[in-house]
Amino acid sequence: MLRGFALLGILLVNAQMMASPYVSLGGGPTVSGADRAVAWAVTALVSGKFYLLFSFLFGYSFVLQRRSARRAGAAFAPRHLRRVLGLFGLGLLHAVLLYPGDILMTYAALALVLFGLRDLAPRTALRLAAGLVLTLSVLLLGYGLLTVAATEPVTPAEYAPYAARTVAAYRGSVSSVLDVHLRELPAVLRADLTYAPDMLAAFLAGLVAARTRLVERRGRDGRWLRAVVVRWLPVGLAGGVVTACCANWPLDSRWFLVGHAVDVLTAPALTASYACALLLLVRGRAAEVLAAAGRMALTNYLTQSLVLAVVFTGYGLALYDRTGTAAVTAGCLVLYVLQLAYSRALLSRRRYGPAELLLRTVTLARRPAPSGCASPAVPRRYARRPVP
Repeated sequence: MLRGFALLGILLVNAQMMASPYVSLGGGPTVSGADRAVAWAVTALVSGKFYLLFSFLFGYSFVLQRRSARRAGAAFAPRHLRRVLGLFGLGLLHAVLLYPGDILMTYAALALVLFGLRDLAPRTALRLAAGLVLTLSVLLLGYGLLTVAATEPVTPAEYAPYAARTVAAYRGSVSSVLDVHLRELPAVLRADLTYAPDMLAAFLAGLVAARTRLVERRGRDGRWLRAVVVRWLPVGLAGGVVTACCANWPLDSRWFLVGHAVDVLTAPALTASYACALLLLVRGRAAEVLAAAGRMALTNYLTQSLVLAVVFTGYGLALYDRTGTAAVTAGCLVLYVLQLAYSRALLSRRRYGPAELLLRTVTLARRPAPSGCASPAVPRRYARRPVP
């Protein structure tokens, strides 16, 4: 269920990145007040929070996959390596063909690190995770403050030539789109490497949560869930406001890294609040629908990029930098609802989504049980207790 919910945040952030070259500046020179307000809200409430939730669930599922291999009497290491290679291959194709801001390749690389840390004691793993988050935040803050003190803000005139080249490339032919993807990929990979400690920290938190069966123990404990929301939601919201002020408005581009330092430090509080609120409030049919989307998270993630690429690039409508943030966000909500409906309908007939079937085949080194066998979209137990 949580994974299905995380897909919405990932879609909202990726859509902004794929729709305009001005995201890092908080909007273009002619951006409307409504578009600026929506972009500000997405930065404050969404950016950095849902990828964190997705990373937490990746670490959680690592433990589940290890248990599954043990039950099947299979060696986990070869399975895990094949899964990593499958993820990396899908990520590379995704980055080159659809969206260079891919996360699957980074996940694949960090999954190897997680494998090496798999037997850490829970307390040690949490201390390492906290240390990674704190260290990254301090480094970003230090570099960000140096940037504020020693540089001048990027002006629209300075940024205009790059924006014009990027817009022309994305609105051009298929080869033009592929070329700009390949040119942007190294910078994206450097950014992923910068934030890799944050993702690894979330992996470790998910690892600990699964090993201690946190969801099973606390997933229906309303008092505990409410306490988490009450305690940490104000912290997360305050951090999100600071981040949006630095990254979007009213502060200039020099404050971008300062905002991200605050985001790294406070986003876990908002992410935990979202997750606990969802477990607390969502039951029955809604939980089933979100769980179905989560079971097809990889397919839905890739489909989102495919749809956005067709809408915004020369692959299709070429609406890059022609659509305001508010309209893009509204379109994302429509796409997400369609994905929820499609996921539930498909999983009422099949066990896996297309991408999940492919990855599972690579992981097991054989085709899994026939996808047409009888299997409900979501087990009935999902309606009784919340699951990731």
